[in-house]
Amino acid sequence: MIELIDIHHHYSVKPTLRDINLTIPTGELLCVMGPNGMGKSTLLSVAAGLFAPIKGQVVIDGMVRRSSIETEKAIRKKVVYLPDSPWLPSSHTGREFLFAVGRLYEVDEDRLFDHADRLLDVFDLAGKADSPMSSYSTGQKKKIGICSALITDAPIMILDEPFSGGLDSSALLALQQILKHFAQRDDTTILVAVPVPELVEDFADRIAIIQDGRILACDSSANLMQQTQTQSLSLALETLINPQGRHHIDRYFEANA
Repeated sequence: MIELIDIHHHYSVKPTLRDINLTIPTGELLCVMGPNGMGKSTLLSVAAGLFAPIKGQVVIDGMVRRSSIETEKAIRKKVVYLPDSPWLPSSHTGREFLFAVGRLYEVDEDRLFDHADRLLDVFDLAGKADSPMSSYSTGQKKKIGICSALITDAPIMILDEPFSGGLDSSALLALQQILKHFAQRDDTTILVAVPVPELVEDFADRIAIIQDGRILACDSSANLMQQTQTQSLSLALETLINPQGRHHIDRYFEANA
Protein backbone atom coordinates (compact mmCIF):
# COMPACT_ATOMS: atom_id res chain seq x y z
CA MET A 1 0.00 0.00 0.00
CA ILE A 2 0.90 3.68 -0.22
CA GLU A 3 0.57 5.93 2.81
CA LEU A 4 1.04 9.70 2.76
CA ILE A 5 1.20 10.92 6.34
CA ASP A 6 0.89 14.62 7.20
CA ILE A 7 2.68 15.67 4.01
CA HIS A 8 3.70 19.31 3.59
CA HIS A 9 5.80 20.63 0.72
CA HIS A 10 6.62 24.01 -0.75
CA TYR A 11 8.81 25.72 -3.32
CA SER A 12 10.60 28.70 -1.80
CA VAL A 13 7.89 30.59 0.13
CA LYS A 14 4.82 29.22 -1.62
CA PRO A 15 3.04 26.23 0.02
CA THR A 16 2.27 23.51 -2.51
CA LEU A 17 1.04 20.61 -0.36
CA ARG A 18 -0.55 21.04 3.05
CA ASP A 19 -1.87 18.47 5.52
CA ILE A 20 -1.99 15.65 2.97
CA ASN A 21 -3.09 12.35 4.49
CA LEU A 22 -3.95 9.52 2.11
CA THR A 23 -3.92 5.75 2.40
CA ILE A 24 -4.13 3.75 -0.81
CA PRO A 25 -4.63 0.05 0.00
CA THR A 26 -3.12 -2.73 -2.05
CA GLY A 27 -5.27 -3.37 -5.11
CA GLU A 28 -6.82 0.11 -5.27
CA LEU A 29 -6.70 2.57 -8.14
CA LEU A 30 -6.88 6.13 -6.83
CA CYS A 31 -7.11 9.12 -9.18
CA VAL A 32 -5.93 12.58 -8.24
CA MET A 33 -7.83 15.41 -9.90
CA GLY A 34 -8.00 19.15 -9.53
CA PRO A 35 -7.30 22.49 -11.25
CA ASN A 36 -3.94 23.22 -12.83
CA GLY A 37 -1.20 24.32 -10.47
CA MET A 38 -2.84 22.93 -7.32
CA GLY A 39 -0.21 20.32 -6.43
CA LYS A 40 -1.17 17.14 -8.29
CA SER A 41 2.24 16.55 -9.88
CA THR A 42 4.04 17.51 -6.68
CA LEU A 43 1.92 15.04 -4.73
CA LEU A 44 2.82 12.21 -7.12
CA SER A 45 6.48 13.22 -7.16
CA VAL A 46 6.61 13.10 -3.36
CA ALA A 47 4.88 9.70 -3.33
CA ALA A 48 7.36 8.45 -5.94
CA GLY A 49 10.37 9.60 -3.90
CA LEU A 50 11.47 12.21 -6.43
CA PHE A 51 11.03 14.92 -3.77
CA ALA A 52 11.49 14.62 -0.03
CA PRO A 53 8.55 16.31 1.71
CA ILE A 54 9.35 19.30 3.92
CA LYS A 55 7.28 17.59 6.60
CA GLY A 56 5.65 14.16 6.88
CA GLN A 57 6.36 10.65 5.68
CA VAL A 58 5.73 8.51 2.64
CA VAL A 59 5.35 4.83 3.54
CA ILE A 60 5.39 2.08 0.90
CA ASP A 61 4.45 -1.41 2.11
CA GLY A 62 5.48 -0.45 5.63
CA MET A 63 8.82 1.05 4.56
CA VAL A 64 9.51 4.76 5.02
CA ARG A 65 10.85 6.44 1.89
CA ARG A 66 14.37 7.88 2.15
CA SER A 67 14.86 6.43 5.63
CA SER A 68 17.97 4.56 4.45
CA ILE A 69 19.69 3.62 1.20
CA GLU A 70 18.73 -0.04 1.63
CA THR A 71 15.09 0.77 2.32
CA GLU A 72 14.84 3.14 -0.63
CA LYS A 73 16.36 0.53 -2.96
CA ALA A 74 13.85 -2.05 -1.73
CA ILE A 75 10.99 0.39 -2.36
CA ARG A 76 12.21 1.25 -5.85
CA LYS A 77 12.05 -2.41 -6.85
CA LYS A 78 8.31 -2.31 -6.15
CA VAL A 79 7.42 1.11 -7.59
CA VAL A 80 7.43 2.55 -11.09
CA TYR A 81 6.94 6.28 -11.58
CA LEU A 82 5.97 7.81 -14.93
CA PRO A 83 6.18 11.63 -15.02
CA ASP A 84 3.99 13.56 -17.42
CA SER A 85 7.01 14.28 -19.66
CA PRO A 86 9.48 11.42 -19.16
CA TRP A 87 13.09 11.68 -20.21
CA LEU A 88 13.94 9.41 -23.13
CA PRO A 89 17.42 8.55 -24.48
CA SER A 90 16.84 9.96 -27.96
CA SER A 91 19.72 8.13 -29.67
CA HIS A 92 18.36 4.72 -28.61
CA THR A 93 15.46 2.86 -30.15
CA GLY A 94 12.15 2.32 -28.41
CA ARG A 95 12.77 -1.40 -28.16
CA GLU A 96 16.21 -0.85 -26.61
CA PHE A 97 14.68 1.49 -24.05
CA LEU A 98 11.98 -1.01 -23.07
CA PHE A 99 14.56 -3.78 -22.67
CA ALA A 100 16.80 -1.55 -20.55
CA VAL A 101 13.92 -0.62 -18.23
CA GLY A 102 12.70 -4.21 -18.01
CA ARG A 103 16.16 -5.47 -17.10
CA LEU A 104 16.51 -2.73 -14.48
CA TYR A 105 13.42 -4.21 -12.82
CA GLU A 106 14.82 -7.73 -13.28
CA VAL A 107 12.01 -8.92 -15.53
CA ASP A 108 12.57 -12.45 -16.82
CA GLU A 109 14.10 -12.36 -20.33
CA ASP A 110 11.43 -14.56 -21.94
CA ARG A 111 8.69 -12.43 -20.37
CA LEU A 112 10.53 -9.27 -21.46
CA PHE A 113 10.70 -10.24 -25.15
CA ASP A 114 7.05 -11.26 -25.28
CA HIS A 115 5.73 -8.34 -23.25
CA ALA A 116 7.67 -5.76 -25.29
CA ASP A 117 6.24 -7.08 -28.55
CA ARG A 118 2.70 -7.04 -27.21
CA LEU A 119 3.02 -3.51 -25.83
CA LEU A 120 4.46 -2.21 -29.09
CA ASP A 121 1.52 -3.75 -30.95
CA VAL A 122 -1.09 -2.39 -28.52
CA PHE A 123 0.23 1.17 -28.85
CA ASP A 124 0.88 0.96 -32.61
CA LEU A 125 4.65 1.36 -32.22
CA ALA A 126 5.85 -1.84 -33.90
CA GLY A 127 6.82 0.08 -37.03
CA LYS A 128 8.92 2.56 -35.02
CA ALA A 129 10.31 0.16 -32.42
CA ASP A 130 13.75 -0.09 -34.01
CA SER A 131 14.12 3.57 -34.93
CA PRO A 132 15.87 6.14 -32.71
CA MET A 133 13.41 7.83 -30.39
CA SER A 134 14.60 11.21 -31.69
CA SER A 135 12.46 10.42 -34.75
CA TYR A 136 9.30 9.84 -32.69
CA SER A 137 6.40 12.27 -32.67
CA THR A 138 5.19 13.77 -29.39
CA GLY A 139 2.43 11.17 -29.16
CA GLN A 140 4.79 8.30 -29.95
CA LYS A 141 7.16 9.46 -27.20
CA LYS A 142 4.24 9.48 -24.78
CA LYS A 143 3.30 5.96 -25.86
CA ILE A 144 6.82 4.55 -25.39
CA GLY A 145 6.92 6.18 -21.95
CA ILE A 146 3.71 4.39 -21.01
CA CYS A 147 5.10 1.12 -22.36
CA SER A 148 8.23 1.59 -20.25
CA ALA A 149 6.11 1.82 -17.10
CA LEU A 150 3.97 -1.19 -17.99
CA ILE A 151 6.89 -3.43 -18.93
CA THR A 152 8.27 -3.30 -15.37
CA ASP A 153 5.42 -5.41 -13.95
CA ALA A 154 5.83 -3.27 -10.81
CA PRO A 155 3.08 -3.88 -8.23
CA ILE A 156 2.88 -0.16 -7.42
CA MET A 157 2.41 2.32 -10.27
CA ILE A 158 2.49 6.11 -9.95
CA LEU A 159 1.42 7.73 -13.21
CA ASP A 160 1.32 11.50 -13.75
CA GLU A 161 -1.26 12.37 -16.42
CA PRO A 162 -0.60 9.37 -18.70
CA PHE A 163 -3.61 10.31 -20.86
CA SER A 164 -2.16 13.70 -21.89
CA GLY A 165 0.69 14.44 -24.29
CA GLY A 166 -0.84 13.92 -27.70
CA LEU A 167 -2.17 10.36 -27.46
CA ASP A 168 -4.44 9.38 -30.34
CA SER A 169 -7.89 7.91 -29.76
CA SER A 170 -6.67 4.33 -30.17
CA ALA A 171 -3.95 4.81 -27.53
CA LEU A 172 -6.40 6.50 -25.15
CA LEU A 173 -8.75 3.54 -25.45
CA ALA A 174 -5.92 1.03 -25.00
CA LEU A 175 -4.66 2.79 -21.87
CA GLN A 176 -8.18 2.98 -20.46
CA GLN A 177 -8.65 -0.75 -20.94
CA ILE A 178 -5.26 -1.59 -19.44
CA LEU A 179 -5.86 0.54 -16.32
CA LYS A 180 -9.36 -0.90 -16.02
CA HIS A 181 -7.84 -4.38 -16.07
CA PHE A 182 -5.35 -3.45 -13.34
CA ALA A 183 -8.15 -1.87 -11.29
CA GLN A 184 -9.89 -5.25 -11.16
CA ARG A 185 -6.80 -6.99 -9.74
CA ASP A 186 -5.98 -7.21 -6.06
CA ASP A 187 -2.19 -7.22 -6.41
CA THR A 188 -1.57 -3.87 -8.15
CA THR A 189 -1.83 -0.44 -6.54
CA ILE A 190 -2.14 2.60 -8.80
CA LEU A 191 -1.92 6.31 -8.02
CA VAL A 192 -2.68 8.33 -11.15
CA ALA A 193 -3.31 11.98 -11.96
CA VAL A 194 -6.00 12.41 -14.60
CA PRO A 195 -7.30 15.70 -16.05
CA VAL A 196 -10.62 14.46 -17.46
CA PRO A 197 -13.08 12.58 -15.19
CA GLU A 198 -14.69 10.60 -18.01
CA LEU A 199 -11.42 8.75 -18.65
CA VAL A 200 -11.60 6.90 -15.32
CA GLU A 201 -15.13 7.41 -14.01
CA ASP A 202 -16.24 3.82 -14.48
CA PHE A 203 -13.25 2.04 -12.92
CA ALA A 204 -11.46 4.27 -10.41
CA ASP A 205 -11.96 3.04 -6.85
CA ARG A 206 -11.68 6.54 -5.42
CA ILE A 207 -11.14 10.11 -6.60
CA ALA A 208 -8.97 12.47 -4.54
CA ILE A 209 -9.70 16.10 -5.35
CA ILE A 210 -6.87 18.49 -4.59
CA GLN A 211 -7.22 22.26 -4.39
CA ASP A 212 -4.78 24.82 -3.03
CA GLY A 213 -2.50 21.99 -1.93
CA ARG A 214 -5.10 20.28 0.26
CA ILE A 215 -7.35 17.26 -0.25
CA LEU A 216 -10.80 18.72 -0.74
CA ALA A 217 -12.57 15.36 -0.96
CA CYS A 218 -11.67 11.70 -1.46
CA ASP A 219 -14.38 9.18 -2.27
CA SER A 220 -15.87 6.99 -4.97
CA SER A 221 -17.44 8.55 -8.05
CA ALA A 222 -20.90 7.49 -6.90
CA ASN A 223 -20.46 9.01 -3.45
CA LEU A 224 -19.08 12.27 -4.85
CA MET A 225 -22.10 12.58 -7.14
CA GLN A 226 -24.45 11.79 -4.27
CA GLN A 227 -22.72 14.33 -2.03
CA THR A 228 -23.08 17.09 -4.63
CA GLN A 229 -26.48 15.92 -5.94
CA THR A 230 -25.16 15.81 -9.52
CA GLN A 231 -25.53 13.29 -12.31
CA SER A 232 -21.92 13.04 -13.51
CA LEU A 233 -18.44 13.09 -12.03
CA SER A 234 -17.59 16.16 -14.11
CA LEU A 235 -20.44 18.11 -12.55
CA ALA A 236 -19.54 16.83 -9.10
CA LEU A 237 -15.96 18.04 -9.49
CA GLU A 238 -17.08 21.42 -10.81
CA THR A 239 -19.47 21.82 -7.89
CA LEU A 240 -16.76 21.03 -5.37
CA ILE A 241 -13.85 22.86 -7.00
CA ASN A 242 -15.47 25.84 -8.67
CA PRO A 243 -19.03 26.43 -7.44
CA GLN A 244 -19.07 29.83 -9.17
CA GLY A 245 -18.03 28.39 -12.51
CA ARG A 246 -21.52 28.32 -14.02
CA HIS A 247 -22.09 31.91 -12.91
CA HIS A 248 -18.85 33.07 -14.56
CA ILE A 249 -19.79 31.35 -17.83
CA ASP A 250 -23.25 32.96 -17.79
CA ARG A 251 -21.69 36.39 -17.17
CA TYR A 252 -19.33 35.87 -20.10
CA PHE A 253 -22.19 35.20 -22.50
CA GLU A 254 -24.27 38.06 -21.10
CA ALA A 255 -21.44 40.50 -21.78
CA ASN A 256 -21.07 39.23 -25.35
CA ALA A 257 -24.79 39.19 -26.14
